[in-house]
Amino acid sequence: MKKLYVFLIVFFCCYTFVSAQTEQTFVHKPFVTAGISVGYTGGFGLQGNVMISNFAMDFPLSVRFGIGYSTLNPGNPADARRIFINDATNGVPEKSGTDWNFRMDFLYRVPFMSFRRFYLFAGARYSAFSAEFNFVDGNEFFNINSNQWGLGFGAESYFTVVPSFDLVFSAGADYYFNSAIYGHDTTYSPDGQNINTRRGYTFYDADQAINQPKVVVRALLGFNYHF
Repeated sequence: MKKLYVFLIVFFCCYTFVSAQTEQTFVHKPFVTAGISVGYTGGFGLQGNVMISNFAMDFPLSVRFGIGYSTLNPGNPADARRIFINDATNGVPEKSGTDWNFRMDFLYRVPFMSFRRFYLFAGARYSAFSAEFNFVDGNEFFNINSNQWGLGFGAESYFTVVPSFDLVFSAGADYYFNSAIYGHDTTYSPDGQNINTRRGYTFYDADQAINQPKVVVRALLGFNYHF
């Protein structure tokens, strides 16, 4: 009977030890990082992002979701007025352009020179662009908009400031596919499905007048915090 008790005690200890080792081997704790960056994104840009790493066993990539805001040159006011509104020329033109962009990237850590944490990234993009034109004393104010899908890639490096807090340098480029440009009651589409066009103007004319995102070079500096 004593031998049975000893066997059960040894078995229980071994089972507990193996279970603990199994939990340590197979339980994963994702790493979550949040950050903010500023820099050049076709104009002044501000970007916030959340990155998740180590969320699946043996999966070498991290995934990042971000949202950015940029101020841009919206285009030529006189051409925009003629192509979308009317042929009037009175008033002093004022203009501004903004772009909200949404992005998802996969990041892969690679060795590069003496950088300890250097990553390459690539992913999908979505842009919501708006151009605002105001002709002061000309009684004309209108917005031109475009929503586009795109792709982007780049590289970035992390430098520890204090534990859980990093300085980040990031550079890359985004490419956006042509999409309909619309404003007032007029739409110019790259597939020719235009609405209420003026004087035979085409998508090419609207695209030349409006600076919707095409190829956007990006260079940012920011900070990340590890939760």
